[in-house]
Amino acid sequence: MNLLALDTSTEKMSLAVQRSDAASHTSELWQHSAEGGAQTSAHLIPAIQSLMAQAGLAFSQLDAIVFGSGPGSFTGLRTACSVAQGLALGANVKVLPMDTLLAVAEEARSQHAAGLGHFQVQALLDARMDEMYAARYVFTSGLWTQTEGHRLIHPEDLDCDAAWTLAGNVFVNYGARLPCPEAPRVEVLPTAAAMLRLAPALLAAGAALPADQALPLYIRDKVAKTTLERAAEKAAA
Repeated sequence: MNLLALDTSTEKMSLAVQRSDAASHTSELWQHSAEGGAQTSAHLIPAIQSLMAQAGLAFSQLDAIVFGSGPGSFTGLRTACSVAQGLALGANVKVLPMDTLLAVAEEARSQHAAGLGHFQVQALLDARMDEMYAARYVFTSGLWTQTEGHRLIHPEDLDCDAAWTLAGNVFVNYGARLPCPEAPRVEVLPTAAAMLRLAPALLAAGAALPADQALPLYIRDKVAKTTLERAAEKAAA
């Protein structure tokens, strides 16, 4: 399949393009990563255009555009969704919203458990405001299953045990506050390459959508503290 994947849900921007050759049954992969955050909106579309040119693909040749739908940065999710929608509408292709925590789990499996037939992981992403996003996934028989849905929790409230690998970007800020210090910890982010590995099974299951139906996945309704809340925290400190 010919696929474009993009993720801007964290502090890193991750892009990947897969081009497949039907005659030889092979695929090639082009990747790009850069700083995200405030830089994303200025660099995302030029970076996508450059990667597509390297792959020798027109947007109309894509089977789908995959984007990290969340959870993650409020602005980053909106950016990825709107860019994916705009490109897909112009090229008349579908979009595939991708669970960013599932992409974290897949990236951890690829880097640290690629040879294992069974892998269970709690994916964790820093949600700021002293909280993190969490979900549980199990990989077996070549497929992922989500066993516990998305949650927005404080680090101390994570329910875990040593049999589950903890994977994500929370360990620098919250590592000392997490339960289960004996559980394996893997520092990874959701990547576009991980999303491309996940995409075929999701596309086969009918998860692709018309571009105008794609939406970001927000777990938190409140994205910032008020001035009074910040002042109260400062006074308490």
